[in-house]
Amino acid sequence: MGSKRAARREFLRSGAALAGGFTLGAAAPAIGQTPSSPPMIKGDKDQIAYGDRSRFVTSVRIAHGGRPSPDGFGLVFHVAAPLQDSVGVITPSSLHFVGTTRGSYIPEIDPREHRLMIHGMVDRPLTFTMEDLKRLPSVTRLHFIECAGNRTSRRAKTVQETHGMTSCAEWTGVPLSLLLKECGLKRSASWFVAEGSEEVKGASSMPIAKAMDDCIVAYGMNGEAVRPQNGFPLRLMVPGFEGIFHTKWLRRIKIVDRYYMNYNDYGHLHEDEKEKDAALSYQIGPKSVITFPSGGQQLPGKGFYEISGLAWSGGGAIKLVEVSTDGGKKWNKAEFKGTPQRMAHARFAYQWNWDGGETELQSRCTDELGSVQPSRAQVAKYWNKPLDPSFSVPGLDNTIQPWRIASDGSVSNGNA
Repeated sequence: MGSKRAARREFLRSGAALAGGFTLGAAAPAIGQTPSSPPMIKGDKDQIAYGDRSRFVTSVRIAHGGRPSPDGFGLVFHVAAPLQDSVGVITPSSLHFVGTTRGSYIPEIDPREHRLMIHGMVDRPLTFTMEDLKRLPSVTRLHFIECAGNRTSRRAKTVQETHGMTSCAEWTGVPLSLLLKECGLKRSASWFVAEGSEEVKGASSMPIAKAMDDCIVAYGMNGEAVRPQNGFPLRLMVPGFEGIFHTKWLRRIKIVDRYYMNYNDYGHLHEDEKEKDAALSYQIGPKSVITFPSGGQQLPGKGFYEISGLAWSGGGAIKLVEVSTDGGKKWNKAEFKGTPQRMAHARFAYQWNWDGGETELQSRCTDELGSVQPSRAQVAKYWNKPLDPSFSVPGLDNTIQPWRIASDGSVSNGNA
């Protein structure tokens, strides 16, 4: 047994050097995008090119946050996923949202040259190549990522504008805990700092307890290599934490003995927050949103509809989703389309017969910790703020999103 462990460590050291009657609202594409599929990768005469989608399918991502993307310099900022057109829980890689708070370029990285260094308060600092990582035991898990900019807004017209900065994918990679065990953590190690390869270095501080729990050093996404916009060739997955901490183009992890306020942390936490509060400040949800019917869509007439939406939480799996068809007066239990996974989108549905009158649709969820999604009124009361159109939820916003149904079947933002 001892000889096997020694051989394994020696190896690691060597690596060190609706259609059918429904009219769905179509959002305008972001600058530089067209309704057609991304360019196909051309193969040689004996190969079939990268699979294209039907020309009749026109879902696209849109620029988000009031800044064009790509901008005048060709840089990508925030790009939102078309949740209104989503089915199931997995977001296609080509439609996954993109968040780059620094508006940085997308690094073009040769995976043969890429390295991941782990150092700091460890017994054995190690550097891993992509080949090293792919030889190690892997895991494949379904997880969502959500940007802090995902929030209800009275100015937003569609669910893509309010909630399009979240996506859910199947991620494959090496558990970070395995790599840290190989390095050997020192007793005083309590936090780690993750750094990507962007031109403007953005680093994030996270608790070691999270690293040893469920973080993944991911090289796979939805059955293929991680896309460049999502961190190729390597990204850190931190399930349930705010998106900015899921470090893309991961190149370095430093083990430390205290919390460090880095570029990514500034503005998300305050100097006077205690270390023990920081991890809780990172956690998302619980949160849900109805994707059909939602803003910008049109119901052709009264009758039966299946209300559908997504729910997720950084506190674990979603245990309950409730839907209200009368503006929150009465709540009805929704059904899950599949088994909810931890820190992943869950698809819910509720069967509804619309009588043709004006009404408001809402959803709320409860996670496995027992946390319940709040209304904007509850959050305003908590912060001792007046509930008026100018009220903006501080920090992460997981409040209920209402959709107003008019008698003509048009659907609009209930917060407008």
